[in-house]
Amino acid sequence: MSDGTARRRGRPPRTESGDTRDRILAAAREEFSERGYEKTSVRGIAKAAGVDSALVHHYFGTKDQIFEAAVTVSFAPALAAPDAIVEGPLDTVGERFTRFVFGIWENPATRAPLLAIVRSAVNNEAAAAVFRRLVAAQLLHRIAGRIGGPDAELRAELAAAQLVGTAMLRYVIKVEPLASADVERIVARLAPVVQGHLTGE
Repeated sequence: MSDGTARRRGRPPRTESGDTRDRILAAAREEFSERGYEKTSVRGIAKAAGVDSALVHHYFGTKDQIFEAAVTVSFAPALAAPDAIVEGPLDTVGERFTRFVFGIWENPATRAPLLAIVRSAVNNEAAAAVFRRLVAAQLLHRIAGRIGGPDAELRAELAAAQLVGTAMLRYVIKVEPLASADVERIVARLAPVVQGHLTGE
């Protein structure tokens, strides 16, 4: 029986909508990070967020769309900082790039969405597309533009591969002693290699 205050099923009142959306995003980040893209379902995200599946679809649409929203909200702000990498002397760009990447991995707020991207991108094209959009378009292209040269894009991608590969072993596969090594020690060893990719002969 309606008393004039009934809402459409699955939709929260306006005052709750922001909190509900944030809760769904937080649950989605956790699910994608722990399970990867393939094993995560909208139903699982809804259950973790304490809402109905229809509400997840209402806010975000498809699983592809909630995946992109979940990782972008936390991860994209970190990629708004490439000015700190691109600006400054070329002979120290390798260290700046290395510190930037490991700064993201060491920060718990950005590590979860990054884990979600990396674990999912290996097996899913939608996830891989998000990774390319966030990393390649916003970061690697700018670094390539800064270093210049006919093979600048390749140099930037090789530098990124060095860093992503190390991060995979440290944070995802957790190979020891790399996984528990001091991050400053890792930066000190990797930065010259990254510099070589970017500006070496």
